[in-house]
Amino acid sequence: MGGIGSGRRYQGGRDTTNDYRALDVRWLLRNGLLTPGRTGTTSWSRNGNTIASIQVRAEADRVILNYRSRSHGDDWQAMEYPVYLEWTECHLGGRRAWFRCPAKGCGRRVAILYGGAIFACRHCHRLAYESQREAGHDRMARRADRLRDKLGWEPGILNGNGVKPKGMHWRTFERLKAEHDALVGESLAGMAKRFGLLDRFMD
Repeated sequence: MGGIGSGRRYQGGRDTTNDYRALDVRWLLRNGLLTPGRTGTTSWSRNGNTIASIQVRAEADRVILNYRSRSHGDDWQAMEYPVYLEWTECHLGGRRAWFRCPAKGCGRRVAILYGGAIFACRHCHRLAYESQREAGHDRMARRADRLRDKLGWEPGILNGNGVKPKGMHWRTFERLKAEHDALVGESLAGMAKRFGLLDRFMD
C-alpha cells in the first residue's frame, strides 16, 4: 500500500481520485462486509496482479482497517485503526451507509475513502476529480458522447449524426439532437483554438 504521495501527480495540478486506491462503503455493504463480526479482504490489481490489499473487520458502529503501508521506499508499517459508520434512511426504504473520515479534525460523511498512509476523504488528500483535469472542449465532447449513447449513435463526435431511434418521440429526438450539436460545436471550436487552427485560417 503506497503512502499519501504515491499517486501520479499531474504536472502543474493536483492528484486526482483516479490516482489513489478507493474503498467504497457501498461495495462493502453489498458484499456483507458491514455486518458486525464479519471480516473480509479487498484488494486492488493491475494487469491481473494484486498490487495492494486491506483487511476490513466490521463491528457494531465501525469497521477496523488493517493493512501495511510505506512511503517513498521506507520500511513497511502495520496500520490498524477504526473508521466509524453512519446510517441514513432512504426515501424508498432501507438504509444507506456512510464512512466518517478518520483523518484528524475531519469526520466528513463520505461514501469513499482514498488510500494513502491512511484512508481518508478526497478533501483531506486534496484530490481533484479526474474530470477536473479535462479541458473545456474535452468535457463538451464527453457530454456529447453520452447523448450519442442515449440516441444509439456510433461513439465519437467526428462520426457524424445518426438517425432517430425507433420508438423515440420526434420532439425528444430534436431536443437531444440540438443539445448534441451545440456541444459538438463548442468542443470542435475549443479544439481548434487549442491547436491554433483558427489562427492559421485567419492568417
